Amino acid sequence: MAEIERETMEYDVVIVGAGPAGLSAAIRLKQLDADLEVVVLEKGSEVGAHILSGAVLDPCGLDALIPDWKEKGAPLNTEVKEDNFYMLGEAGEVRIPNFPMPPLMNNHGNYIVSMGNVCRWMAEQAEELGVEIFPGMSCSELVYGDKGEVKGVVAGVFGLEEDGSYGPNTEPGMELHGKYVFLSEGVRGSLSKEVIAKYDLQAGKDVQKYGVGMKEIWEIDPAKHKEGTVTHTMGWPLNSNAGGGSFIYHLENNQVYVGFVVHLNYKNPHLYPYMEFQRFKHHPMVADLLKGGKRVAYGARAITEGGYQSMPKLVAPGVALLGCSAGMVNVPRIKGNHNAMLSGKSAAEAAYAAIKADRSGDELPEYEAAVRDGEIGKDLKKVRNVKPMWSKWGMLPSLALGGLDMWTNTLFGLSLFGTLKHGKNDAESTEEASKHKEIDYPKPDGVLSFDRLTNVSFAATNHEESQPCHLRLADPNLPISTNLPKFNEPAQRYCPAGVYEVVEKDGKPEFVVNFQNCVHCKTCDIKDPSQNITWTTPQGGDGPNYPNM
Repeated sequence: MAEIERETMEYDVVIVGAGPAGLSAAIRLKQLDADLEVVVLEKGSEVGAHILSGAVLDPCGLDALIPDWKEKGAPLNTEVKEDNFYMLGEAGEVRIPNFPMPPLMNNHGNYIVSMGNVCRWMAEQAEELGVEIFPGMSCSELVYGDKGEVKGVVAGVFGLEEDGSYGPNTEPGMELHGKYVFLSEGVRGSLSKEVIAKYDLQAGKDVQKYGVGMKEIWEIDPAKHKEGTVTHTMGWPLNSNAGGGSFIYHLENNQVYVGFVVHLNYKNPHLYPYMEFQRFKHHPMVADLLKGGKRVAYGARAITEGGYQSMPKLVAPGVALLGCSAGMVNVPRIKGNHNAMLSGKSAAEAAYAAIKADRSGDELPEYEAAVRDGEIGKDLKKVRNVKPMWSKWGMLPSLALGGLDMWTNTLFGLSLFGTLKHGKNDAESTEEASKHKEIDYPKPDGVLSFDRLTNVSFAATNHEESQPCHLRLADPNLPISTNLPKFNEPAQRYCPAGVYEVVEKDGKPEFVVNFQNCVHCKTCDIKDPSQNITWTTPQGGDGPNYPNM
């Protein structure tokens, strides 16, 4: 790569990813010093195109960043009016009362939002302050300085040959250098993954854990719509097969967000998360709500679930990890956007102070301390045992013990359990297929439930087909030689976009990667039992085009 000549642009801070963390950092930097040169690079075709979240937003991050957000027209239009929790059985449901739940589980004062639209609004605020935002600019490489520090990124490479080489029509992109680089790529970002490995940032921390979240937007019968209602469920259809649950949020315009999360530490490789989601919609309570309505969008995204004990070190020379690049989701609250915003604000303040002191390319320990000792650390520490309890003891014991643990943490700042460990990572949790029964999933009916490829068309995902496949196999033979006989090749099922298939060719099985379908959820990078798949960023602008996710 040394012979490739690229234009270089110099900035004070280079930010990768126009999500809530990256945009918060950009806004805060400009609030502190209007003369700072700040750039945000976004791989989606526009800001918000790759943003998928539940989402019930705790506005504390926005309050800290832009206190007058209401006056400035932030799209927080639907305040939560009602909180419901249900335990589902196949034919019915039991309401879990709200009163035993710790205060942190209360959604009073929170808003049902499209985080894509919130980010679009935040981008407008950033640009008004003078932040440069470049959508459609994938960051494919890190640039390192002479002392081993991160000094920038390579962005905007287009037209690579199918084998990944540079051809006559390749645009080599440019290098964007900064005194500091912020990685706010979201879950399992490719550059963040490289930084964590290179600087051993996970040393002394627990393994990171993940879930896969799938979401549809439905327009429903106005008579059934209850704006501001938030419903969460556990139990059926997953039961003991996997951890997880659902969310149903009633926003404005007779729309509901219907979502389903499956924890990726499930053991049975026959499990099919997407079909569990489709089956869930046939529960009588859900089917009655959706009957007569229509699905208007679909998408999927991995979720960080490791929490407090799994957050890596957040800084290395010249670089900082923001938001979900580090894993700041409060799992029982199913909320991370507020922490992403707070992390962006803290990173900006640390970088501003460093730049004013004529520092650059070093670590920002002030940011690390602000996260771990501040509001984010307090938020995550209270709930740190809920996820490992669920993994170790199952849903019902974890409900009781997790609730107790959250109460003692809230009231006394301590846990009777200390800090529990997660155990294996999600790939290692997968057991051999011979140990488990296959699961018989009903065929989608095309009314409430849909086949995967039909639904993926509602994500409006698109990839230029002549580019190299961005889903890289360390060993192209391994899916058939190892994963198929041992695990019944679970990539066929864990991918919520139908990217991976095993087909028969000349009487033999063949592994096919339909990378054009990819919605950038990163589940394959996380769950593949052989850790054979690496997700890398495709060329800029490719991927899903989510409207209001």
